[in-house]
Amino acid sequence: MSNQTSSSRRGGAGRPLLWLAILLSLLLLGFVVVVTSRANPLYSDRDTHGISKYKFLQECKEHAEDTENLTVGAMGQSIPLKTLVSQGQPLGPNDHVHAEFEADSVELVKAVQPVQQGGWTMTLPVTIGLTRAGTAQTLGELPLVCSYSKKEGKIVAQVQLPNQ
Repeated sequence: MSNQTSSSRRGGAGRPLLWLAILLSLLLLGFVVVVTSRANPLYSDRDTHGISKYKFLQECKEHAEDTENLTVGAMGQSIPLKTLVSQGQPLGPNDHVHAEFEADSVELVKAVQPVQQGGWTMTLPVTIGLTRAGTAQTLGELPLVCSYSKKEGKIVAQVQLPNQ
């Protein structure tokens, strides 16, 4: 009889060790998933707040970039940002106003706070700039207040003047 057809088994102890290693790997993977999902800074209770923290942040960024509709709170009134900027010198057809968050993503997430009645609020500085004839000019930095009310179901963003 040849050695190839013999029924001797080698490595019989290796198979249980392999199954043990697979089981331990699956348990470790499950533990890592649970720990990281609980430590997720964007985790939020959408039922309590109306929308997720991630969606709130994305829509606040969109509102800040939409300078055609972005307003400035001044003395209890809402004045369009573009109108306020153009008071000093009228804007040409190719001129445009822009507002940008200077905060990085970690600072953005930390700035978002829950509202007790359901919703979110965030106040962070934005840099207001003007591009005129292809030349960018920084006008200044003002706080942008972005809020979402679960009751109203909409996001409102407004730049605030100092001491208002």
